[in-house]
Amino acid sequence: MTDEIDQLLLNALMEDSRRSLKALAQISGLSSPSVAERLRRLEERGVIKGYTVEVDPRHFGYQLQAIVRVRPLPGKLQEVERQIQSIPEFTECDKITGEDCFVARLHVRSMEQLDELLDRINVYAETNTAIVKKTSVPRRLPPMS
Repeated sequence: MTDEIDQLLLNALMEDSRRSLKALAQISGLSSPSVAERLRRLEERGVIKGYTVEVDPRHFGYQLQAIVRVRPLPGKLQEVERQIQSIPEFTECDKITGEDCFVARLHVRSMEQLDELLDRINVYAETNTAIVKKTSVPRRLPPMS
């Protein structure tokens, strides 16, 4: 269970994971050693899984982002999953319930590349693709309380 101070620290780190212990101490009203101990406990409990940097794929030429719903052909579920895992342009994939088995996020440099990558999947599955125009809600945590 997390308390209000843990949640304050988590929110501060979600805004900027590079914040120093001193900055986190000022935000929380704790000493730097107390903040370090709280973070250590949150890490040990698996609440904090890691610290990361967010990179914009457009800086590497990935101008298009697509959401791909994937419905494997009969008996091809594992092969579809292997194919998705083997294509690095798939940056996320969730196995879901419903008619489709996977929903994946794909970054590509062009429509031609999108076609090439989907052709590798379409041997084993039906796909339905939507191009992302704008991310209205970036990835975030649900309320912690």
